[in-house]
Amino acid sequence: MSPVVVVGAGLGGLAAAVHLAAAGRQVTVVEALDGPGGCCGTAQVGAYRFDTGPSVLTMPGVLAEVFGAAGQELRHWLPLRRLDPSYRMVFDDGSRLDVLPEREAMAEQVRTVCGPAEAARYERYRRVLDELFRVEWPAFIDADMTRLRALARPAALLRLAALGGFRRLDRLAARHLTDARLIKAHTFQSLYVGLSPQRALGIYAVIAHMDTVGGVYVPERGGMHAIPAAMAALLEKLGAGIRYGVRARTVETDSDGVTGVLLEDGDRLPAGQVVVACDRLAARRLLPASADDWRLRPPRHSPSCLVVHAGLDRALADQAHHTLHFGRTWRETFTALAAGLPQPDPSLLVTYPEPDGEAAPDGHATLSVLEPAPNLERADWDRLRPELESRLVGRLAELGYGDLSAAPRLVLDPPAWAARGHSAGTPFALDHRFTQTAWLRPQAVARRVPGLHFAGMYTAPGVGVPPVLISGRLAAERILKEAR
Repeated sequence: MSPVVVVGAGLGGLAAAVHLAAAGRQVTVVEALDGPGGCCGTAQVGAYRFDTGPSVLTMPGVLAEVFGAAGQELRHWLPLRRLDPSYRMVFDDGSRLDVLPEREAMAEQVRTVCGPAEAARYERYRRVLDELFRVEWPAFIDADMTRLRALARPAALLRLAALGGFRRLDRLAARHLTDARLIKAHTFQSLYVGLSPQRALGIYAVIAHMDTVGGVYVPERGGMHAIPAAMAALLEKLGAGIRYGVRARTVETDSDGVTGVLLEDGDRLPAGQVVVACDRLAARRLLPASADDWRLRPPRHSPSCLVVHAGLDRALADQAHHTLHFGRTWRETFTALAAGLPQPDPSLLVTYPEPDGEAAPDGHATLSVLEPAPNLERADWDRLRPELESRLVGRLAELGYGDLSAAPRLVLDPPAWAARGHSAGTPFALDHRFTQTAWLRPQAVARRVPGLHFAGMYTAPGVGVPPVLISGRLAAERILKEAR
């Protein structure tokens, strides 16, 4: 069996490599950075360490499958802790809703905040979310979408339609819920896939299911970066090679397909299959022209974000891991974002990891704040950066987090995301409009280049930790099928 080269040691590339190595294939991973993680990265600012990518893990069973492919149990490599609450939501009227995964406990929260009638409506809507997830997951998320016939699932499509999956997300939620706060709590997740609740299809209510029903987890120690670190350690145990600090220059091919990967240091890795698991647009420079599938339609990127990571000289009392502070406006914020403008009164996602003795000195803590923002395609960030950063720090002071203007901090804006290799300055890749979903998303294989496969956010299933892990597994399964 010919060797396999994986370009990129992010979650998708590592997942592909583990599945392949566990099946006995010779695998080498090439990573331009000095360590694993890709988007699931980490940064040190003085005495403080921050996760610079995802802040929580949903669907931990997907990660467990990666380790299970190698005959290992996830808990032995990476103990996880479930968050309680999953999220804390603070609304502009001062009310607060803690999101809990248990049905009865969450219904009681809704009853207390929104009233008994809304609690009954919530329980009915939760059953809709359960059914949407049950239909979508095996048919369209945890499935290979590289063939058009993958969409030919009439029973599943009819059931999704009956459940409202092809309505707009905000209308689906409003069909079952009446309290505006509860509707926001179950539709803001559409921003994860780059769309407003008014544009996203109801099928993306499954993200709310993952967040509010499935539970939210974090590694017990080491932050989210502990996930790729554990995957890389498992890969090395399986005998695969990982070359850090070296960039792939060209995927070499001949008339029969892939032959190897030429590295920028001049070395060449022979390969019968290659998995490109990095930003798909940025990877065009190393692909043969016959693998370019962007010529027929321009890619549509998701909005970006402004993130402030700050070191605190104190711990915070009664602070959830995730707190979502909703602004006073709702539709107007999405309208501005779609127009390439800063949101007039943005909602903020505040992440406060429980101090573990590693990310901050004793008695100190870290705080990360995310504000959705336009990407580089339509906004002048030389002008916006100081204005929005100042506004964000001021807003945090108003919300009771103190004056962070002099705190050690790392600010990531769209130019910074672009410098880290993200096209259009967004870490959320392509949005999930209908024409960039499932089979219509950029193909995970290069049809005209045998042996060339793709994994990561730019392919199906799409954006998010579980989908990216699944994309890596699917790439490995296609390669193993080719070999058979």
